[in-house]
Amino acid sequence: MLKATGLAALGAGLSACASRRAGSLVSIEPPRRFARVRVSEDRIIRTVVGLRPFRPSGFVMRAEKVGDKTVVHNYGHGGGGITLSWGTSQLAVDEAWKSGEKRFAVLGCGAVGLASARLLQQRGAEVTIYAKDLPPQTTSNIAGGQWSPTSVMDRSRRTAESDALLARASRLSHRSFQQLPAAEFGIRWLENYILSDEPLRDWWEQDLVRDLYPESRDLRPHEHPFPARYARRFTTMLIEPPIYLHALLREVRLAGGRVVVRELESRVQLPELPEPVIVNCTGLGAKALFGDEELEPVKGQLTFLLPQPEVDYITIRDGLYMFPRRDGILLGGTFDHGVWSLDVDAAVRQRMVAGHRALFEGMR
Repeated sequence: MLKATGLAALGAGLSACASRRAGSLVSIEPPRRFARVRVSEDRIIRTVVGLRPFRPSGFVMRAEKVGDKTVVHNYGHGGGGITLSWGTSQLAVDEAWKSGEKRFAVLGCGAVGLASARLLQQRGAEVTIYAKDLPPQTTSNIAGGQWSPTSVMDRSRRTAESDALLARASRLSHRSFQQLPAAEFGIRWLENYILSDEPLRDWWEQDLVRDLYPESRDLRPHEHPFPARYARRFTTMLIEPPIYLHALLREVRLAGGRVVVRELESRVQLPELPEPVIVNCTGLGAKALFGDEELEPVKGQLTFLLPQPEVDYITIRDGLYMFPRRDGILLGGTFDHGVWSLDVDAAVRQRMVAGHRALFEGMR
């Protein structure tokens, strides 16, 4: 009886081993794990404010003559400055290159100015950047950095021409970011989760370049851990401005670019520059420098929490957004049109922190 029992046990063990080996040939994807963002007042490390250069009719990309200078404008990107920087700069450089000149001045040292300077250098040009502020003091350093061409213009001002221009600039820029060394320039691909208790509507800007948002689909409630009735997932790049702008400025300088710290207060000073062609990437500064009365500031306030390397996704809900950066967990959600103040609004900070706390404490 003991011998029979032993053989039976051995047979069962062999059968189980065989079953496990056979099963191991089937790939079973483990469930997605989400680290919860720890939101609390005592984890705040800084709060910053920046002003987006917004134009209701969209960004400016055109050339004009100012005295004996050719000026190519490349400004007014609203909340899409980093996103569109390589695309609109490619178009601006194409226009500037028609002059036949090889010496160029670039006004501005943010994401758009640096991209314009680098593209000119890649064609063999001699470039000097003139700027009031350099990284890390530029408006681009205050940006969140998610690749998404949104909040660029008023939807009511769209035309077939503006749609085509935005789509082209988006595609050029998207490809350019992929060609950069990702780790060196602070670029990562991350899943985005758009959350709402109301049915989600499409972003019209996304519809123009739908294929640039891979893995986009609506999720059922059991497919995500967030306290929201509706959720949509897609994947985008996150460009971290402190890393990215530092690396790009270094590239410009290594390629022989000159950087002059100088503020130009009006266009009458342009003849003082020795370069015959000027690429204007001054952002909100173009309002005073070139008299663009359509430009208006859109105030954005960001609060950073202590970094959490384990958080590897982006959330967007009811105007609030969270980006997990290496310099801290970024909490944003303000779009105040026409506000010039760079002061931190304590009440806004409390509202944003409370909103994010409710979201992450409600995660399953």
